Amino acid sequence: MSNFSQRWRDNGNELSDTSSFWLELLHEVLGLDNPTRYIIFQKRVELKHVSFIDAFIPSTGIIIEQKSSDVDLDKPQTQSDGNTLTPFEQAKRYRDWLPAPEQGRYIIVCNFRELRIHDMNTPKAPPIVLTLEDISLRTLAFLVKVEREYSREEQISIEAGEHAAKLYDSLLARYSRHDRDADTLHSLNIFCVRIVFLLYAEKAGIFKPFQFRDYLKAHADSPRNAFIELFKVLATEPEKRDPYLDDDLAAFPYINGGLFESSITLPKIDGEIVSIIIDEMSPFTWHEINPTIFGALFESTLNPETRREAGMHYTSLENIHKVIDPLFLDSLTAKLNAALASPNKRRDLMRFQDELAGLTFLDPACGSGNFLTETYLSLRKLENRIIEGISGGQRYFVQGDLSPIKVHISQFYGIEYNGFAVAVAKTALWIAEHQMMKETRKLAEFHDDFIPLKSYSNITKANAIRIDWRDIIQPERLSYIMGNPPYRGARIMQQEQKEDITALFTGWGKPGDFDYVCCWYRKAYEFMKGTHIRAALVSTNSINQGDTVSIFWKRLVDDGLTFDFAHTAFIWNSEAKEKAHVHCAVVGFSADGGSAGKTLYVGGKARAAKHINAYLLDAPDWWIFSRTLPLCDVPVMRIGNKPIDGGLYLFTQEQYEEFIRIEPEAEKYFHLWYGGQEFLYNTPRMCLYLGNCTPHQIKMMPECYKRVEAVRKYRLASKSKPTQKLAETPTRFHVETFPKGSYIVVPEITSGERIYIPMGFLDDSVMCSNKLKIIPDATLYHFGVLESLTHMAWMRVVTGRFGSSYSYSSSLVYNCFVWPQTTIDCSLSRDKHIARITETAQSILDARAKYPDSSLAELYDETLMPVELRRAHRDNDEAVREAYGFPKTWSELETVGRLVELYEAACLG
Repeated sequence: MSNFSQRWRDNGNELSDTSSFWLELLHEVLGLDNPTRYIIFQKRVELKHVSFIDAFIPSTGIIIEQKSSDVDLDKPQTQSDGNTLTPFEQAKRYRDWLPAPEQGRYIIVCNFRELRIHDMNTPKAPPIVLTLEDISLRTLAFLVKVEREYSREEQISIEAGEHAAKLYDSLLARYSRHDRDADTLHSLNIFCVRIVFLLYAEKAGIFKPFQFRDYLKAHADSPRNAFIELFKVLATEPEKRDPYLDDDLAAFPYINGGLFESSITLPKIDGEIVSIIIDEMSPFTWHEINPTIFGALFESTLNPETRREAGMHYTSLENIHKVIDPLFLDSLTAKLNAALASPNKRRDLMRFQDELAGLTFLDPACGSGNFLTETYLSLRKLENRIIEGISGGQRYFVQGDLSPIKVHISQFYGIEYNGFAVAVAKTALWIAEHQMMKETRKLAEFHDDFIPLKSYSNITKANAIRIDWRDIIQPERLSYIMGNPPYRGARIMQQEQKEDITALFTGWGKPGDFDYVCCWYRKAYEFMKGTHIRAALVSTNSINQGDTVSIFWKRLVDDGLTFDFAHTAFIWNSEAKEKAHVHCAVVGFSADGGSAGKTLYVGGKARAAKHINAYLLDAPDWWIFSRTLPLCDVPVMRIGNKPIDGGLYLFTQEQYEEFIRIEPEAEKYFHLWYGGQEFLYNTPRMCLYLGNCTPHQIKMMPECYKRVEAVRKYRLASKSKPTQKLAETPTRFHVETFPKGSYIVVPEITSGERIYIPMGFLDDSVMCSNKLKIIPDATLYHFGVLESLTHMAWMRVVTGRFGSSYSYSSSLVYNCFVWPQTTIDCSLSRDKHIARITETAQSILDARAKYPDSSLAELYDETLMPVELRRAHRDNDEAVREAYGFPKTWSELETVGRLVELYEAACLG
């Protein structure tokens, strides 16, 4: 996401860039493959005249009104019908004329610098404003709805979250606006947590059936006082209560656990609120919710810090188990099965139960506690199997106050920065405990001591990066660390997060480039040293790619960190109703050498591994360090031009034709313009370059002068000091790269589904943007080597990614690549191999030329790739392989292994 914001900072033209901006956002930020399926550009709408919506998302009915980066979103503009409207008013008019089924909840106006999200449920409220740095999966998850099938427990939990959200909205409206401070919102959230617990309690048998509902009905004329009195009673031990309490209050049991102890500020509660609780929420099957899912949904729906994201979020059970199964649950299940099959079954089961009861778990970024809750549920399910095995499948009675249960929520520890999430995590664990206690009751009759709730203080509100985890639990008492810490790229961190990074990684090279999640790996590893603790964390797949590998992981691995297992990059589904994607990895590690058996999960399938390296490959430890210049004697790779012009110098073909009709003298200053997408899809734009014009020449072209002046003002208006400085030379680009003759171009971002990155040649009659890497003075030989599977194998391991797409790095991929001429000893042989690769490279270009109507994106679609082109690539692959002396039978991993050896030797030499 940080790269997305970087690419679009100080850039963007409504006419030429709208589709690129939103397609990239949907693909790279939300992780949606084939983003064109989810958005419509220039949607026709019938006003009193025909007009067009800039962008429309059918699944959510979201209207997007896009403006150029220099447009003030508050300033009215004259429309084609003569009306003067702000961008929001313009979009709202479109919405009003759409058929009712197409009208969504949100309108977004955007000028490439910020997004304003207007909620049409409250149209007079100020919009949520997101800058490019704020754009993330979490803040924009509501954009697209991708339906999927839900299990019954998922659907029930989602509906429970929707009930809680409705109650929240209704209560929030009762607070006056000037009273909506942090303390008031905290009271509102705690009130909602309490209501959900009470509804669960009367459905799950903690209270008498409908005890809470009937109490509220009886006091419907003064509900606010009824709640205040009820909360006081629930937090008071029976012997300390007023002996003259009304019978309906005195009948409630003592709950304790801290849930009802703190005083909160309640608004006026009227009949509508009472009706929502009694008529809509009370009949719901609260006892069937899955506390793992519901806790996360509840927290993301009601947490004031995440409420604005307009979507319920939860980590799927499947993905939680990607962490906990290989970390401990698989081995515990195997032990249980062995004990059940043992000749000394009863003894071994009892020993195993004690082992379960002795385990402790820490989630240092626990949020609403979904990892802790699911782990507790999983261990208790194992324990119930133990109890059933010990009793021989017969239900039995436990004498006195004894209990067959030994696994307790006191074994689970968490650290969480947000106080409301802490309250939700504790409540989710309590609900999980009660549900599993009821399951155990099917196996044995025993004293039920669920209430009063135990006041476990194992979930701590704190910044996990700044506190000493030993204040939570001593390392020698801990068994496992797990969780899904926040990942946030270096460019979109908040100031406090940047300070966390700086404090933790002083002296670590370039910590400013680390993802925030690196903090948790470092803290966990330091905590684990000298122990047998095992850990597994979720993070973006980017931390095992690119520069992070050699800068971050090498220090830890050299110090003793061992990778035990890993799920390589996969899509982390974390949404309920609005399901978006982020590409993640799961990394399991230890500090004591780890287990003998290593496991890699690729595409969800387990593979035994001899050794897992920081690239999450079954290979020795490799460390590739970025370079400013190529390691070998080859042409230097550069980036293309970076205008920073607000799109004012870039034109579509139609805009260009209209411009030169008005200003014909400007025609000679226009050039074809290719960025990555334009090159791949053969859709060049036109660029006006006036950098070599004299002031007199520009003055003689009034329309050009207007553009120059507009660029100057655009740069001056930037918050960036370097961009403001560029206003002194408004006819020049920020980065200018004008190679002579022909040169190779490499798209910076390309689909990870392609076997080959489509590269090609351009010449000095065109201009390239910084979205293309360019190699001046390159030959067909260079092209052939770069387009080979040998180079692609190297690229796939070494480069970074945006989601599932490749992000070609000149400093790592190109500059660190060892070329085949370094492995050829005989000069005659070298000439022979260069000639052969030159020939096969030309064959690739010849095969492409047979399809002049097809873009490179179409030609390199694996389904559509022409047979001539595929054959040409295979011949080229073989020629490059022969030049290196690599066997035909080598896999990509073996190929990269040898390339790494050559790289290391070249660095030493």
